[in-house]
Amino acid sequence: MAYLTTLVLAAFAAYVGAWYFGALEGNFALLLFVATVVTGVYWLAERFYFLPQRQRAAAALDSSITERNTRLAGQGITQVDTTDAKASERLLMQPWWLDWTAGLFPVILVVFLLRSFLYEPFKIPSGSMMPTLLTGDLILVNKFTYGLRLPVINTKITDGTPLARGDVVVFRYPPKPSMDYIKRVVGIPGDEVAYLNKKLTINGQPVGKAPIADYLDGESMRILKQFDEDLLGKQHKILNDENAPAFVPGASDFPFRENCRYSVEGVVCKVPEGNYFMMGDNRDNSADSRFWGFVPDKNIVGRAFFVWMNFGDLGRIGPFQ
Repeated sequence: MAYLTTLVLAAFAAYVGAWYFGALEGNFALLLFVATVVTGVYWLAERFYFLPQRQRAAAALDSSITERNTRLAGQGITQVDTTDAKASERLLMQPWWLDWTAGLFPVILVVFLLRSFLYEPFKIPSGSMMPTLLTGDLILVNKFTYGLRLPVINTKITDGTPLARGDVVVFRYPPKPSMDYIKRVVGIPGDEVAYLNKKLTINGQPVGKAPIADYLDGESMRILKQFDEDLLGKQHKILNDENAPAFVPGASDFPFRENCRYSVEGVVCKVPEGNYFMMGDNRDNSADSRFWGFVPDKNIVGRAFFVWMNFGDLGRIGPFQ
């Protein structure tokens, strides 16, 4: 078993290493699930087979020691070597290959359950959600608000609160579901979303935005126009780049593309049932539904709501809208 466990641990290490160096595309949810199953099997084997086996061996040794000491006491010998007692303790000790598998199972199980059904941490990789979220923000995502989903396959098993316009949501990127994206919900099923000349309209109703102080993008060292947007009751800040064109360049072919009309002014889309229209708050620097289409409900991961750490700016910690 020690040899087999060495191979298992080496396989895990090789997978993580290849993922880290970009040799393959990793799937952390799948890796954590497999780790939970494998360590769980070892934990069961330890509890119902290996531990009782060691206990029987230790009991047999204790019995032989007791029998020998009784025999020696009958001969008037009361001072005996304690080495045999220490050997019994060694028999009960968990070998290294069980310590690194069965011993880790409770911790891995708790992490798996928390991450799968309660809260999952994410790191913001780009500036597409500025000024709400910055590159390097470490955020928490609520996994149960929109209904519980089975890990790995992401199948919904309970109903939750429906997604609402203005929610900041993590989802599986439709063109490549192994990647996670984060954007703001702008259109829900049945909505007609128009983004023309950098003005957002939903079902014919203009979304109000009031100019506020300009925003300095610390990454590009550019000054961007900043606005308070009222997304039909949900208020948040957005950015616009005056030098960026209004039209959508390079929109790909995607499911329900016939629901969208592109022009030099921008795009108008009718959101199909079971899908959502997502946009980044950094409107002119965000690859979102304008470019690659709608997000199916099956791709939803959870609602982002809290920055729990930013090592470059501790003042970022806290909830966001």
